[in-house]
Amino acid sequence: MVPAEPLAILMVVAVVALLMIGYPVALTLAGVSLIFAALGDAAGVMNFTLLGALPQRIFGVMTNEVLLTIPLFVFMGVMLERSRIAEELLETMGRLFGSLTGGLAISATIVGSLLAAAKGVAGATTVTMGLITLPAMMRHGYDPRLAAGTVAATATLAQIMPPATVLVLLADQINIAFQSAQLAAGKFSPDSVSIGDLFAGAIIPALLLVSLYLLFQVAVAIFRPAACPAVPAEAPAHGSAALRVLEALIAPILLIVIVLGSILAGLATPTEAAAVGAFGAILLTAYKAERSASALLAAGAIILMLVLRGVVDPRIGHAAGAAGRLATPAAVVLFAALAYGTLRALGAVARSGVLREALAGTTHITTMIFTILIGATLFSLVFRGLGGDDMVQRALARLPGGAAGALVIVMLAMFLLGFVMDAFEIIFVVVPIVAPALLMMPGIDPIWLGVMMAVNLQTSYIHPPLGPTLFFLRGVAPPEITTLHIYVGAIPFVLIQLFALVLLWFLPQLATALPAALYAK
Repeated sequence: MVPAEPLAILMVVAVVALLMIGYPVALTLAGVSLIFAALGDAAGVMNFTLLGALPQRIFGVMTNEVLLTIPLFVFMGVMLERSRIAEELLETMGRLFGSLTGGLAISATIVGSLLAAAKGVAGATTVTMGLITLPAMMRHGYDPRLAAGTVAATATLAQIMPPATVLVLLADQINIAFQSAQLAAGKFSPDSVSIGDLFAGAIIPALLLVSLYLLFQVAVAIFRPAACPAVPAEAPAHGSAALRVLEALIAPILLIVIVLGSILAGLATPTEAAAVGAFGAILLTAYKAERSASALLAAGAIILMLVLRGVVDPRIGHAAGAAGRLATPAAVVLFAALAYGTLRALGAVARSGVLREALAGTTHITTMIFTILIGATLFSLVFRGLGGDDMVQRALARLPGGAAGALVIVMLAMFLLGFVMDAFEIIFVVVPIVAPALLMMPGIDPIWLGVMMAVNLQTSYIHPPLGPTLFFLRGVAPPEITTLHIYVGAIPFVLIQLFALVLLWFLPQLATALPAALYAK
């Protein structure tokens, strides 16, 4: 009889090899898993009927309320990208800070962090910033290495800045692993890790990274001013620079604060907050497209409805007196205004062509994510059927250094896999294998582990020579920026991120303090 565990190892090797060759991820995961399930059944080490659990697992994936946030957050990000709001942000901030030495780099970092929070997808943020910011930097005499490194690093903040899509998926997988570890330890009423926990845990590390980027750029401006010269001030076209910045920034920032704040404050579930974000992106795009008053009408109606609900319960029979008699008709009028404004706003977005593009982009990204997730579900099922999870747990437990040594090995493996696999693939394939074993070890907090993994994946995304963000940037960079410029420019930011990862290792409170304060964990 052929042992089961070597088959599990060969299955992982086969998947990685085929992915490096270039085969589609979802088809590779599913195809290799079926082949090794058949081999395991033929060798007598696994019963093929185990795959009968697959339909129920897929149904669980498709009905998972947490994963409903994915298409909604993706729609919000794609809508803001297609509506040219990102372009307006970059241009406005460039005018504000450009007259300072290093000002364009500083403005790119600030806007990049906002776009990362709004979009949540590193590839889209890289393309947007590469097309808009890089030509401006080169036109004004910036060192191409600094320009390319700045764009690459700030674009990958979409991996760690809430409400990042990566954090949503990572929270779901960490929660499953954490509960599995607790059940294996005999705790039959396990605690859970929510999306809000991981969002709260990622905020301080994300802001730390932004601060370190800004400090580096200020240092370059002081010691190498020729690498980031000031841009000659332009005569203001309409109004003051501060008013233009306020107009460009207030709506996107307000949208991000409402979405993220409602989750962290416990006022809305992540799915509800994502729906609010998608709706807000529609209204914002409609206003930008046609200066549509209908968007303002819908937004005003929502605000007034919230105020009304805070003063009195407008439901029929729930409020007495004159206020109660007036509350219900007022709520009906406000709801009618909301419906009218929303329909008109949708019409404005549709006429601009943004709605079709946003729906197509959302469908493409969401389908890709869920197809990979289904393939990864089959892979995980077969891997466990071949005894792979027990093998990983024993291997990590025997490593020198205990839990710390095991975590170092896992983080190094994830970092290297980031060269050849997308973050979504690593989350769906690697995390379910290693996270339960890690979380069974003493001293490893699930929120800290999730944030460490997110920062690690972000670092691998810009590490030369195979970081995916570098390839995205190479595709949109001006001709005068070479591949060597991009690689060399990324190195200081990789070192900054590794420094942040070391800080996070020795100061886990950076990831755990805020969730503990918010949710008393």
